[in-house]
Amino acid sequence: MPPSALALQSAFPIVVFGAVAVSVVMSLVFLFSRGSVFDHIGDGGLTGESDPYGAAPPPEAGAGGSPAEQEIEIRQMLTARNARRVGRGEAPLDIDAEIAKLLAPVQSAGHDPGLTTEVRQLVVARNQRRERKGLEPLDVDQEVQRTLAELDP
Repeated sequence: MPPSALALQSAFPIVVFGAVAVSVVMSLVFLFSRGSVFDHIGDGGLTGESDPYGAAPPPEAGAGGSPAEQEIEIRQMLTARNARRVGRGEAPLDIDAEIAKLLAPVQSAGHDPGLTTEVRQLVVARNQRRERKGLEPLDVDQEVQRTLAELDP
């Protein structure tokens, strides 16, 4: 065997163990220099800071704007819904009647408005489940009143 091959064979274990030693040392340095990743769970998604695009924070609960703004937004949503209904071949809705129904104050006999809103959300969710099962949806206002009546002592 030539002397250069013998020198390479004797240097091979030194190179392998040296590389392993350097990687172990670097792993330990990285382990102790960086904080725990689990400490940052829920801090804001993939970025460590707030929204990088400077988006406005979501509105507070119950901050619906002025009644005129609400009516404009409801009219836009109902117009879009109506266009989809007409596109499917269904009968169009009377938008003004729907707006009046949506903006009418909920008649609750002394119930907390937050409770009434929560019950309404539950009834709407129940109706969506019923529709997915192929059942007839319930009248939301009647179900809200019935549920609130059940909750009264």
